[in-house]
Amino acid sequence: MFSKSREQLGAAQRWVVKIGSAMITNDGQGLDNFSIDAWVAQMAELHQTGREVLLVTSGAVAEGMRRLGWSQRPTALADLQAAAAVGQMGLVQAWESAFAHHHIQTAQILLTHEDAADRQRYLNVRNTLRTLLRLRVVPVINENDTVAFEEIRFGDNDTLGALVANLVEAELYVILTDQQGLYDKNPRQFPDARFISEGKAGDPALEAMASGAGSLGSGGMVTKLHAATKAASSGAFTLLAWGREPDVLRRVAVGENLGTLLRPHQSPLAARKQWLAVQLQVKGRLWLDGGAVRALRADGKSLLPVGVTAVEGRFDRGDLVACLDPAGDEIARGLVNYGTDQALLLIGKTTRRIEASIGPIDEPALIHRDNLVLVAAEQHTA
Repeated sequence: MFSKSREQLGAAQRWVVKIGSAMITNDGQGLDNFSIDAWVAQMAELHQTGREVLLVTSGAVAEGMRRLGWSQRPTALADLQAAAAVGQMGLVQAWESAFAHHHIQTAQILLTHEDAADRQRYLNVRNTLRTLLRLRVVPVINENDTVAFEEIRFGDNDTLGALVANLVEAELYVILTDQQGLYDKNPRQFPDARFISEGKAGDPALEAMASGAGSLGSGGMVTKLHAATKAASSGAFTLLAWGREPDVLRRVAVGENLGTLLRPHQSPLAARKQWLAVQLQVKGRLWLDGGAVRALRADGKSLLPVGVTAVEGRFDRGDLVACLDPAGDEIARGLVNYGTDQALLLIGKTTRRIEASIGPIDEPALIHRDNLVLVAAEQHTA
């Protein structure tokens, strides 16, 4: 397992915080504004210390149920969508108002599974989230229950939070839930249940211990463990903690031993390198000049069009391409921001020359450094 102390983890630069329906709506009684204010005050402190925070919020369906006077969670998809549409209004207003008290801008992001499955949408969402973080805006993210249909719904915001952690390569994914963490059996039914302080994400023994779904949420501890496994695929640690623990986020930030910590088996860099270098098929090649090779290898820069001398293959925006040095050796792989036809128009030109001839461009880099992984010097293109 990839090792970090609780203190090191508390100092993580980029956090994804997911808060479930039962917490946000006080078990279905309506939005718990007192708790929302308390969580936001803690996230604001993280933000003010220079950390980056992304909030994944449940509660739209539960709040919509309250507003519509429904006591039971509906099963029909149209009813769930209607409840989400009604509840989302109050939910986003509550978060926006709470953050505004701390002079922090927020942005609403609604996602469906298609946004993750489609490579171009994946890049769009990733770039939007990273831009918001650069602007010091806190993204408030929820599943787009109003338009999602049965086959493409995430089904639970635990999984959505894991996707967000993957998208932005968060170091820490905190799930605030209605339990202290993971037990070897359901503590609500068995008083002798043993608390699990730490474990490995993806361990089937932990999943066997997990309890089922609650009445308000669409997932239980099992879905949280599945989410931790997904988050670990990009090297993120997942912490399951009781959302009503006083100052829970503050205490996590100083390394206190709260909740259940699920560790990934590899570092974020190793996880992303494996994903880019192994799991995706190379669709094309970009030949680089010596200056671009140095910028990537020595300086960790993005790949700009001016450093590319030739393009091979047919690829679309978001596809994986290999980067070759002048001798033909592969030095990097990455997700390209432009398809073949556009790339051919851009290569060899500075950003100023490009914009002078074809107008403003969406991305100045052919491959952003966050979507690029260097290949070992001895490895050559197949």
